[in-house]
Amino acid sequence: MSKSSVLRLAAPLLETGLLVRDRRTGRFRLGPAALALGLAYLDQLDLRSVAARHLRELARCTGHACHLVVLEGRDAVCALTAGAAAAPRTPAGLRIPVHRSAAGKAILAFGPPDLVDDVLRSGLARATAKTITDPDAFRAELRRVRRRGYAVADRENDPGVRCVAAPVFDHDREPVAAVGVAASPRGLPVARVRELGPRVAAVAARITAGLGTRPGAHS
Repeated sequence: MSKSSVLRLAAPLLETGLLVRDRRTGRFRLGPAALALGLAYLDQLDLRSVAARHLRELARCTGHACHLVVLEGRDAVCALTAGAAAAPRTPAGLRIPVHRSAAGKAILAFGPPDLVDDVLRSGLARATAKTITDPDAFRAELRRVRRRGYAVADRENDPGVRCVAAPVFDHDREPVAAVGVAASPRGLPVARVRELGPRVAAVAARITAGLGTRPGAHS
């Protein structure tokens, strides 16, 4: 493209501030209006809409019930669910104390320390023999989640449910949700959990990218 054509096309972008031109070198770069445009795009993104396709694909590939969970207070709340007809789904709106939920632990592990402190102050109420109720053990569990990139809840809220989940980050690099896969212990044996953990984390990373976060930005 000729220089005159480039200058003609760039003129309205310069006028609106989408581009600026370096007076010394003559080179173009993005202007301040580009930031406002980007923020407007990020503001209109809806977590559920971005996650839905990925959640359906995960359910199709695994054959298990899959869900998107957000944090409300000290509860992990199911915001979206997907799964085959034969897979029992977590109903949307279901609330589980965050410390007994794989998705809750995935969010806490990458969230601010004061959030974990608040959960610990409220007490780690027991639901099953597998519930982690000791604060030191719970902090150690969150450190394991950070190292491997996904969380596991092994019959900690319901003796008939095992779950693996990974965090989803927004464009501010904050954990805003988690993607989880749940099944009975028989349907989701420990070996299967180890296999699914990285896969669930990869799906969570794709949703994160859809929300405008650069890959690896949260690490």
